[in-house]
Amino acid sequence: MEAVITVFAVLFVLLVVLGTYATVKAVGAAKRSVDRTIAQGRRTVEDHTLRAKSLTRPGPAGEIAQLRLTLRTSMRATQDALHTGPAEDASLKESLGLFERLSVHGRELDVVLKHLESEPDRATLTARLPELRTRTERITASADSLRWAARDRASRFAEDDLDALSSQIDIEAGALRHWTTATAPPTAAPWPEAPAADEGAAHRQTWPREPEGRPEPEGRPAITSPAARPAYPWQKKPRPESTA
Repeated sequence: MEAVITVFAVLFVLLVVLGTYATVKAVGAAKRSVDRTIAQGRRTVEDHTLRAKSLTRPGPAGEIAQLRLTLRTSMRATQDALHTGPAEDASLKESLGLFERLSVHGRELDVVLKHLESEPDRATLTARLPELRTRTERITASADSLRWAARDRASRFAEDDLDALSSQIDIEAGALRHWTTATAPPTAAPWPEAPAADEGAAHRQTWPREPEGRPEPEGRPAITSPAARPAYPWQKKPRPESTA
């Protein structure tokens, strides 16, 4: 009885632990989903704000907002392109490592641009714009290069897979239509027609026909008498009474 109670107690504890673990995992997944949604909504709002500033603010302030919007858009698109590729691709993993290093420079530049958005000194903004523009162009050019290389690689993989799939489908289609590719039985070759008789047929070589009867040699009688026939040792001699 005590063993049964112990077994039920252990099962109850296991169920409680599994339930607690599942609850924690579900809460964590929900929290991550909410955080991801909030972060995405915050980025969307900030991008719309930067687009509005680039259009409504003239001069250096508007250009800084445009540089920041260009930087964020390029880096986000490259990140999405690299993370959507196959995880087992070694070359793509190297590209991700390079993008992480590039992201460090991109985040530093984004912080600098964000601080300069509220800079009241117009002369300072004008003096720093060429250097900020050059840094932005270099970072976005590198990000664009990685993004398009990853897209071209994915397109190449898709094209190779499509070629292999098309070849397999052609082979399978041929196997399904096996009756159209079966070897037909060989047709009997027609007998050659007899050559038509012409004027030169008499001069052609032909096989001689068998003679109907052999001619008797000259000077030999047609019928040989029994007495003149040659006697062979295996022949019996005629009895005297049979001769008359």
